[in-house]
Amino acid sequence: MARQFGATWWGQAWIRALEERAHLDPNRLARGRTYARQDRVARVELEAGKITALVRGNRVLPYKVAIAVPTHNDARWVDVAKAIAGRAAHAAALLDGELDPAVAEAAEAAGVPLFPGPGDLKPRCSCPDWADPCKHAAAVAYLVADALDADPFVLFALRGTTRDELMALVRAQRAWEAQQAAGGSTDGDGSAAPPPGPGGSGPMVAAAFGGGAVVDPGMVAREAWSRTLGPPPERREPPKEPGTPATWPADPPRDAPFTAAGLTDLATDAANRAWAQLADGASSQLDLDEPTDLARHAASRLGKLESLLDLSRRSGVSSAQLTHQALAWRSAGAEGIEAIEEALWRPPPTVVNQALDAFDQAGIDPDEVQVRSNRFTWADIQLRVSADLRWWRFEKRGRSWELVEPPADRPDELVSS
Repeated sequence: MARQFGATWWGQAWIRALEERAHLDPNRLARGRTYARQDRVARVELEAGKITALVRGNRVLPYKVAIAVPTHNDARWVDVAKAIAGRAAHAAALLDGELDPAVAEAAEAAGVPLFPGPGDLKPRCSCPDWADPCKHAAAVAYLVADALDADPFVLFALRGTTRDELMALVRAQRAWEAQQAAGGSTDGDGSAAPPPGPGGSGPMVAAAFGGGAVVDPGMVAREAWSRTLGPPPERREPPKEPGTPATWPADPPRDAPFTAAGLTDLATDAANRAWAQLADGASSQLDLDEPTDLARHAASRLGKLESLLDLSRRSGVSSAQLTHQALAWRSAGAEGIEAIEEALWRPPPTVVNQALDAFDQAGIDPDEVQVRSNRFTWADIQLRVSADLRWWRFEKRGRSWELVEPPADRPDELVSS
């Protein structure tokens, strides 16, 4: 079953906004979902007004993606704080780290929509695709839902504030309202103290913008509570390359079920995977079954004949089969292994026509395309459609058909490439 995005209501709302409100290219969104599911996105960073990431495409170096998100000024956030302060349940939800749907509705009513609307997301990518967004930027946009599932207040951070800043405004607003209900307060000249907000003065505004907590007579402890955050820890850059395991001080006993070389391989592989997780945000890949993990190991040995032959000898799998599976892994990861091993099946006529139309649009006579079940072959190119209706491009290499690209939702994208 394909991975779904958005495990919480706010994560799902982000996805709905991407697909329904933001007016983004639906074709590229579909490709973006595929890229996101293939763990091609790394180093996703979110800050006020911007989302950045690296996305692995079909070239050696990853593409750089930046998505601009409009932020709201202080006056707008004060309006949001007033809307939230008026409802005790809204403020309590924020204190508990929950994003109540009513809070998002209150923000939108105050003119501060949290979820993207038309034109709100402005993606940029270093790839040559002119689409808005390209598939790389679309993949990053989908993975923002993961960050939201973990912390709904990422929404506020993207829009220009933080949960703590917003709560300070809410507390200040509620304290000011309590003062007014108790008979009001005045400044030194006897005039009414202003409500909290940018450009105002007095202790309430100081509290709202980080000047310190204000405790008024009669204020309940929950409202008086304030947490001061220290500076964020300095971000350490990951090492430029994986570390090298230390040399074993002695060979294992002769009757041990492993060798020193085998242990070194395991340690090296663990170091490489840990580095990839740290540097690129890659998956640990610890959940792979044995044949798929073997293909992963073989992919790292492509171009290293002796190493590949040694793996073939130790695994009992022929070097030709290992190379075949390694190329599939390099193109599409675990899904690529499933694609090359899928049995023939007969797709419906509409799917067959879709493939033939794709060849026709590319200037290839459909009568020259050989159709065999779910495989469509012309010259040294073969398209296959899997049971989940994704398309795969294979090319003839010697006597084998090798998978050469990640999957697509439409065959025309693979024929033209």
